[in-house]
Amino acid sequence: MDQNFDVVVIGAGPGGYIAAIRAAQLGLKVACIDQWKTAQGKPAPGGTCTNVGCIPSKALLQSSENYEHALHGFADHGIKIGSLSIDLAQMQKRKNKVVKQNNEGILYLFKKNKVTYFNGQGALVGGKPEAWQVKVTGASEQTLTAKHVVVATGSSPRELPGASIDNKQILDNDGALSLEAIPSTLGVIGSGVIGLEMGSVWRRLGAKVTILEALPSFLGAVDETVAKEAKKIFEKQGLEIQLGVNIQQVKKDAAVHITYTDSQGAEKTLTVDKLIISIGRIPNTQGLNAPAVGLTLDERGFVAVDEDCKTNLANIWAVGDVVRGPMLAHKAEEEGVAVAQRIAGQYAHVEFNHIPWVIYTSPEIAWVGKTEQQLKQEGIAYRVGSFPFMANGRARALGDTQGFVKMIADKTTDRILGVHVIGPMASELIAEAVVAMEFGASSEDIAMICHAHPSLSESMKEAALGVDQRSLNF
Repeated sequence: MDQNFDVVVIGAGPGGYIAAIRAAQLGLKVACIDQWKTAQGKPAPGGTCTNVGCIPSKALLQSSENYEHALHGFADHGIKIGSLSIDLAQMQKRKNKVVKQNNEGILYLFKKNKVTYFNGQGALVGGKPEAWQVKVTGASEQTLTAKHVVVATGSSPRELPGASIDNKQILDNDGALSLEAIPSTLGVIGSGVIGLEMGSVWRRLGAKVTILEALPSFLGAVDETVAKEAKKIFEKQGLEIQLGVNIQQVKKDAAVHITYTDSQGAEKTLTVDKLIISIGRIPNTQGLNAPAVGLTLDERGFVAVDEDCKTNLANIWAVGDVVRGPMLAHKAEEEGVAVAQRIAGQYAHVEFNHIPWVIYTSPEIAWVGKTEQQLKQEGIAYRVGSFPFMANGRARALGDTQGFVKMIADKTTDRILGVHVIGPMASELIAEAVVAMEFGASSEDIAMICHAHPSLSESMKEAALGVDQRSLNF
């Protein structure tokens, strides 16, 4: 087999496999290296997102939400059911099937686009621009030569000192997705996206969930009004959320015991069946051989890149979780496309200010652009329009009226600066805001667009009208 390529991509997560496919579409000869395997030892491209992140978590979130609807919501619709039970094994089987379909889909796309796939670990071993060498260690060892190398090695869960992950009692995201029984009590250290989503899954299925967060504020990156509303709703649902805690010790025997001080400085102990550690993620650069080839890493261990994802080494690029910016699958994909197009000599564009964020709790939380607190800090004058889902006809018909849409626009120009949604299908609604901001729209532009009735999207229009204090339905 010819081992010479125009582009070699290390990593087949969202950034890597998309970069490989786009480069191949542009006529380049491409290889992609990825070390993920299934429990049966088969290739499992897709990275953390497909295997132990975005995809399986959404599968379990959907299953658990269906169960909660059947338990608490169906009666309002006139649907009566007898005794309700959970088949967790079947739930996990369905989740695994969804993951497998995504793995196989990526392998099919590689074949369709003539991307050569290597299942193993990729490492830079030297060379020079136009002839970089990448070693693949897998079933056998081989060396590839490439004009360009794209590093897309992703990230791993950050460890908590003194709380060793065994994925039996003390869990990371992988273990939290693979429980074989519903714990009676569950602790979660960290109230970020992963902690909230996993806590929500097991809370819906019957676990008593306590979330311990070191920061004094809840969802600090989210707009304050949304974060306040979210905390109120989650606590009403049964999540216990403690802020400003300081973890002192984690011990385990038949249970897991977490000793901590609360926001008032009082020492407390939480005893749970299982504990999820969710305190962020760190870039995967181990095994990449970065120091040996002179690839620069920053002070936090990320591959250092410029605004075009170029590293300090000519023709070596890096994208996704392993570089600066939000650790989001869709951000990695956009960077992957951009790098492939730059390699091919084409125009590329990624607007970091217009990358949407989503937390797939119930209600969902989604946002794009600036928060009120950021604009206040930056001294930018703005106006706000807000519209509650309780005043939206489609939300009433769905029986899900929690939350609101909030739009922030520049006070002088009316250009949209940020949109924040908490409520049903927020992950889908935010797309309109992203498109609007990418095209430099004003709140009046959205207010003047006809939205279908009845639809949840009307709340976006009403929030835009609200910027000018002229909402029609509230």
